[in-house]
Amino acid sequence: MIREMTLDDLEIVCEMELRLFSSPWPRESYEYELKENPYSHLFVAENETGTIVGYAGVWTTFDQAQITTIGVDLPYRRQHWASQLMDHMLGVAAEQGCEVISLEVRVSNIPALTCYKKYGFEIINIRKGYYQDNHEDAYLMMKPIGGSL
Repeated sequence: MIREMTLDDLEIVCEMELRLFSSPWPRESYEYELKENPYSHLFVAENETGTIVGYAGVWTTFDQAQITTIGVDLPYRRQHWASQLMDHMLGVAAEQGCEVISLEVRVSNIPALTCYKKYGFEIINIRKGYYQDNHEDAYLMMKPIGGSL
């Protein structure tokens, strides 16, 4: 099940973030997104026992959306949780009237690149030194919502 993230979810989400990413978002960033950013939509994925197994975020502004984060905890990978989160974010973006959705991804993150390409995202540009932890480049990827770029 996909549902909106709440402040009560942050301890679990932030612990997961530390396990999954070398440049994790701090708790304060999630708090800002939940309480103050009107363009932010954050979600968690829960399994049948109510365990949070993943999370995702998307910003929607006018006709554009940007995926800000997506992560699935290690024991729950390859069980379609990322697909459920992605489908949910695309649905929210479409409901908000967005025509295009974008994201950044590390050039070395082959599993994520493969997933995004399956969803129809295309590499549009390279952002040099994008990631703060090791200055790795990021691909900027975009996908139309409903039409073509």
